[in-house]
Amino acid sequence: MKKTLIPLLLAAMLIPATAQIISPDRKLATVEKIIETFYVGDVDTAKVVEDGIRAMLKALDPHSSYSTPQETKELNEPLQGNFSGIGIQFQMISDTLYVIQTVAGGPSEQVGIVPGDRIISANDSMISGVKRTNPSVMKILRGPKGTEVDVKVKRAGTDEPINFSIIRDDIPIHSVDAAYMAAPGTGYIRVSRFAEDTPAEVAEAIGKLRKQGMTDLIIDLQDNGGGYLHSAYKLAEMFLNRGDLIVYTDGERVEPQQYYAMERALMPEGRVVVMVNQYSASASEILSGALQDNDRGVVVGRRTFGKGLVQRPFPFPDGSMVRLTVSRYHTPSGRCIQKPYTPGDNEDYSHDLINRYNSGEFSSADSIKFDPALKYKTLRNGRTVYGGGGIMPDRFVAIDTTQWSPYYRDLLAKGIYNRYAVNYVDRNRDKMKADFPEETDFIEGFEVTPEMIDELVAMGEEAGVKADADGLATSGALISRIVKGIVGRDLFDQSTYFRVVNPAEPVYRAALEIISDPELYDSLLRPGGEEVEP
Repeated sequence: MKKTLIPLLLAAMLIPATAQIISPDRKLATVEKIIETFYVGDVDTAKVVEDGIRAMLKALDPHSSYSTPQETKELNEPLQGNFSGIGIQFQMISDTLYVIQTVAGGPSEQVGIVPGDRIISANDSMISGVKRTNPSVMKILRGPKGTEVDVKVKRAGTDEPINFSIIRDDIPIHSVDAAYMAAPGTGYIRVSRFAEDTPAEVAEAIGKLRKQGMTDLIIDLQDNGGGYLHSAYKLAEMFLNRGDLIVYTDGERVEPQQYYAMERALMPEGRVVVMVNQYSASASEILSGALQDNDRGVVVGRRTFGKGLVQRPFPFPDGSMVRLTVSRYHTPSGRCIQKPYTPGDNEDYSHDLINRYNSGEFSSADSIKFDPALKYKTLRNGRTVYGGGGIMPDRFVAIDTTQWSPYYRDLLAKGIYNRYAVNYVDRNRDKMKADFPEETDFIEGFEVTPEMIDELVAMGEEAGVKADADGLATSGALISRIVKGIVGRDLFDQSTYFRVVNPAEPVYRAALEIISDPELYDSLLRPGGEEVEP
């Protein structure tokens, strides 16, 4: 017993009688060593250090963060533009992997995998029937370029599984979810993220739409949480004049940076409308703020998220990374994009959107109060805009909840819409391809029948969602539209889904109204056009 106390007594004797100054970094290292040496239980030193780093960063602001090597890889992959895999879009339904689409020219298409196939296993790993999550499935199917994966497939109409050997290859991750002509002369492009290849994808989409007669463009940034600053900068440059300010940053310990349009604009003329909502953040706010402040486009929708803190990555040799906030984004007029926050109080910050919803902000522009001290002017026309967090649109559009119901929500939560649509296409693919050889044929000619809705309701009941006549009466049109959109997506591509559902979407309808009416469009770009007073 006495021998056990000796190290502790010796350690205590080393503590000086009078307080001395010790540097923070030395104190941290000392505490780590004390824990490792004297803690009563087993210690995972690596986890202790990681938890300490996370706690330090959490005390600074809501967006400084630490990520493990695996987390870092998963964070970077969607923004780097590609990964290596077998090239399928899939969905796990009833514990079964359904192939929704194959990447054109990708490894799976090359060996004969087709939409509707069910992948049972890959190499020695069972996929279907073992309750796998999407991330675990992706971990199995992805791998280094050039490596081989043997998959076993069940195909409708065949009794025995089919074996395929697929050589993994680079698979692009697309940022443009949809690009089509919304009306004569008006194109529509939906951008889901700001990744490395986003500018090239958008430029390609603009080129294709121009060949179809596009002169004006709707850019849909709803639900786009951002990505690379460089990609937002390059997109803004496509519409602005050389020398126009796009965004600038400032911080206490880094040099301020100004980003000006340097290249000739890809689309210097024509009307531009940008669709945003409360989930549009970061790079989405840089692009919409740049076009708004330079009076180059009309922003329509709801106030954006308000993420204007700039993170600089600090990678470690083991693949982990710290993303530290080093500066703030400002729009060309001087507005800080970042919404207010209290350092260390990330819980309140995370509840901001629900607080905005409860306050009525999503339903009425009158619920949004601006600080008169944060009034700014756009650079060309001198329109009034406000700082304080996020980008307030030039035309506010309330959220539409008239077709929402608990029944709609419960079916959505159980994945019934996707499950039903996938099963329907699986049963009717050949006939539908014959009846609707082109996307336009499908959009104009396909209808979700009452019999289909009955089948969907029955599928919901099997999954534990009790049939609700009132809920179906409220949400029936919305449910039919979503099912048709998913069926169209599975038959053609992602763009089909948006061509089906957009015409009933309020922000889209407002964008189309504004861009189709030159007088209305111009009025919104004039001082006092539709100002929201504090």
